[in-house]
Amino acid sequence: MDVSLFDFALPEASIALRPASPRDSARLLVVRPQAAAGESLADRTVRDLPSLLRPGDVLVQNDTRVIPARLYGIRVRGEAVTHVEVMLHKRESADSWRAFARPGKRLRAGERIRFGDGNESHACELASLDAEIVEKGDGGEVLLRFAFSGPALDEAVARLGHMPLPPYIASKRAEDAADLTDYQTIYAKRDGAVAAPTAGLHFTDDLVARLRAAGIERHFVTLHVGAGTFLPVKTEDTRDHAMHAEWGEIDAQTAQALNAARAAGGRIVATGTTALRLLESAAREDGTIAPFSGDTSIFITPGYRFRAVDVLMTNFHLPRSTLFMLVSAFAGLDTMQAAYAHAVAAGYRFYSYGDSSLLFRNDGAA
Repeated sequence: MDVSLFDFALPEASIALRPASPRDSARLLVVRPQAAAGESLADRTVRDLPSLLRPGDVLVQNDTRVIPARLYGIRVRGEAVTHVEVMLHKRESADSWRAFARPGKRLRAGERIRFGDGNESHACELASLDAEIVEKGDGGEVLLRFAFSGPALDEAVARLGHMPLPPYIASKRAEDAADLTDYQTIYAKRDGAVAAPTAGLHFTDDLVARLRAAGIERHFVTLHVGAGTFLPVKTEDTRDHAMHAEWGEIDAQTAQALNAARAAGGRIVATGTTALRLLESAAREDGTIAPFSGDTSIFITPGYRFRAVDVLMTNFHLPRSTLFMLVSAFAGLDTMQAAYAHAVAAGYRFYSYGDSSLLFRNDGAA
């Protein structure tokens, strides 16, 4: 499909730089594509979620935890010193990460980058972290092999890294202490993401309690979100765009519980596109969900037949992005163009710290 079909105008003022407080006070645009004319869009708040779902529905939430994946360091080549910014995006082994580096064009395979303390003669290992550039790919991507491995590497990254705020926030303000909690879901558990599953940022303990009281179950899956989620689509045709792989897992007990809930008439409600992509990666042809552990690079565009997910809660996404393509596949391109036009006109806040939407699947959209 032509990527320009997924473009839309978005004022700079619509971009949220801070989350709503409390989290569940954010606005929620309910989109019912197959409702009667004039009833397909409704303005609500996230606090209304229990009344918008049914007893027996199941919320599937991504329990990945964001790590401080942005690192600053120096590359030394003879007398020349270059400052380098690295964004980790996918772990390849105990001591290796794939990452995006800036300025990528100046780096070469075999060179070393020192993160943290820039003093080459510094003797304290705790003050710095060295990495060798093993491979160099396109678009500033590199494969880094670190001097530390396993938990020692995790500790070094936690000590020296910075919270990886999305570029459309980081370019407008510096990170601060509030982001350490704001950019993490309350149920984050498994370290590995370099971007937050942002629909989950709206949940509070009170909202979780009210969902439970309303008979709505919650189950957890893991997808370690990569920085590739922020990459723009540079091709003119969606068929020419390559997605970066991300690691995910659905255990057997969770798959069994989700299948039982759906068999009993409950709907699978994905909290965020990350949960949806993992569920669809694990879905069989008959819509049942199989246990899953491994990489997924699923790319969902209009025409895709959804098998596992019935309802999607998701924030508002970038123009021409793979995520706007996904929601257009789920609810229909015309529906989502109209919904986003309404959201802009009504003052909804966009992107990671912005408001949310609740999309009901349009089975005629395929």
